[in-house]
Amino acid sequence: MTTEQQARVTVLGGGSFGTVIANLAASNGYPTTQWLRDAELVAEMQATHQNTRYLKGFNLDSRLQFSTDLEQAVSQADLVFVAIPSKAFRQVIQAAKLYFKPKQMLVSMTKGIEAGTFSLMSQIIREEVPDARLGVLSGPNLAKEIAAKMPAGTVIASLDPELRSFVHEVLACAHFRVFANTDIYGVELSGALKNIYAIATGIAQAQQVGENTRSMLLTRALAEMSRFAVQLGANPLTFLGLAGVGDLFATCSSPLSRNYQVGFAFGSGKKLADIIADLEQTAEGINTIQQVKQQADKLGVYMPIVSGLYDIIYNDIPIHQVAANMMNSGQRSDVEFVLPNR
Repeated sequence: MTTEQQARVTVLGGGSFGTVIANLAASNGYPTTQWLRDAELVAEMQATHQNTRYLKGFNLDSRLQFSTDLEQAVSQADLVFVAIPSKAFRQVIQAAKLYFKPKQMLVSMTKGIEAGTFSLMSQIIREEVPDARLGVLSGPNLAKEIAAKMPAGTVIASLDPELRSFVHEVLACAHFRVFANTDIYGVELSGALKNIYAIATGIAQAQQVGENTRSMLLTRALAEMSRFAVQLGANPLTFLGLAGVGDLFATCSSPLSRNYQVGFAFGSGKKLADIIADLEQTAEGINTIQQVKQQADKLGVYMPIVSGLYDIIYNDIPIHQVAANMMNSGQRSDVEFVLPNR
């Protein structure tokens, strides 16, 4: 690995999470470039050293560079973080791979699933850049809190110990701790799945449910997402960690979460099309509900919250009717994988 002074970092994506990760790397002394497609936003960020569109009010490190030139941004990078919405992820990787170094270190930060293929972002990277050294970054990482230097942690999942160590060196600081995991699929899948349940809790909160209801919803969400992920080969213990229950709790509890905002607006009576139009950034959970519902039906995995959300959002079934059906769905094990579910 190159020395700290030589090592260069690039972040692909101009959203809030990509911006705070780029800022952490620059603040730790690594030459860092953040790549964005939007030339107007890049010019503004160069002039003000703020991302006023997604992180208004937070000053970025003066050493952080911004660019719309993809070749310039990635050709010299030792470590590339990819924070591109799932719908454009493959397209950007296909364009960028022309300029990657051999055995490029690539870390996905996108918590979503590709429509039509049910591919996670790490799988897209593996398909498009077979020789890449691969990692996934996920956890309870609300960008505005990280920008405000509130203590937070994240998880870097990779089978490559040098990559895990390097990501720790690049990002860790007094207010941001980096934990390690080898379950790439479990960490990535938990990050994608929790967006579904953030929408559910947003709806529930708009309906003014009590704490008993919220607690039941969160607990059953954890059981549901781990049940689904284990069917796909993930380690169930991953869901007891920061990338699992930690991210689920943060996303389902905070109005800063975009998916929570979508659920709350929907539960307040707004139309989905209007909600998406008003939202400044991508809420991955909307697409994820569709993808997971199709896959769960195909695999025969019991996912009542996903099915209920699908009925509410896409079949226009009233919220109270769906909730009543879920409350009368029979007895299940209280703790997943402890009792057989017949």
